Amino acid sequence: MMKMPISAQKLALIAVIVSLLAMLIYVALRSGPLAPVPVTVTTVENRSISPALFGIGTIESKYTYRIGPTISGRVKQVNVNIGDRIRAGQLLGEMDPVDLDDRVTAQDAALKQAEASVLAAEAQVRDNTARFTYADAQTQRYEKLMLSQSVSEEALEARRQERQVAEAGLASARANLDAARQELARGLADRAGIVKQRTNLRLVSHVDGLVTARYADPGSTVVAGQPVVEVINPKSLWINVRFNQLNSSGLRSGLPARIVLRSQAGQVMSGKVLLVEPLADSVTEEVLAKVVFDTLPVPLPPLGELAEVSVALPEIPSSPIVPNASMQRVNGSIGVWIVEDGGLRFAPVRVGATDLDGRMQILEGLSAGDRVVVYSHKALKAGSRIKVVERLPGVTL
Repeated sequence: MMKMPISAQKLALIAVIVSLLAMLIYVALRSGPLAPVPVTVTTVENRSISPALFGIGTIESKYTYRIGPTISGRVKQVNVNIGDRIRAGQLLGEMDPVDLDDRVTAQDAALKQAEASVLAAEAQVRDNTARFTYADAQTQRYEKLMLSQSVSEEALEARRQERQVAEAGLASARANLDAARQELARGLADRAGIVKQRTNLRLVSHVDGLVTARYADPGSTVVAGQPVVEVINPKSLWINVRFNQLNSSGLRSGLPARIVLRSQAGQVMSGKVLLVEPLADSVTEEVLAKVVFDTLPVPLPPLGELAEVSVALPEIPSSPIVPNASMQRVNGSIGVWIVEDGGLRFAPVRVGATDLDGRMQILEGLSAGDRVVVYSHKALKAGSRIKVVERLPGVTL
């Protein structure tokens, strides 16, 4: 069998094909799908951190007073507007008294009549007392005369009967006096009740405050208990904040807080946690707390405005710390990718507190000195080839 000589052209073609294949393999390994994934790496350190909580809250007032009448009626006048500063005792408005003034006048006349009835009853008592005293003395005198047989038995019996009549008249007069006095007391109570109703028609603030709402205007009809004006105590402003339950361990009253109002972005105000509510929101898994300003902002923020609140928690002891960005979820487990022996190993971890600088405490799963992936150009998996770089484009470590 004769061997066919390979021509020079064929050799050149094979050389080109081999070169192209080599180039394709090189490109695939360097920048193609098989290329190593650029990653940034950090070393786990043992250090203490000062964890912090961040939450969003709304401006509210601790004390809100809705002032209105205790009986239904028509608004006669409203003397304040929204935004007015008021003083304790200031008249904010008044309800139409309708016939209350006439009823007071009528009650005054009835009281005068009752007082006259009392005076007449007292005079009647004095008159009947005198009659009884005289009849009693006469009876005693006739009883003594009877002992000496100076008067007849019939005369003594007549004196005794007169004393009984006088005694009955005195009892009746005393009963009339008690009834007259009770009638006078009832009239006084009725008048006091009417006057109190008349007084309650005056809408008076019992605190220094700020008018935040005006619910009715003159001429409007309101029912008992319906507010006409709403007043808050501006010194009682606080922020009702919600914090994630997962990181709320250590949250307590007295801790310092940083407050940024949405209307004043970039301006940080100081405050503190006033109280932590005993009931948490089981639906949103949040803890509720009240945060107050160290110094009230001027002008006062409107009620309902959102505020960003950061609360510094007590420093925790030294422990392994990693950046939050290194946390990954793989097959339902939270952990980090450890760089060892030039490869990757996923290590599940148990995390603890975090701080506002993006650092996270590791309770289990890592030790100081471990090298973990912080950022990667794409999702990693076991067996991924990596290339450690200083930084990824567009990412700051």
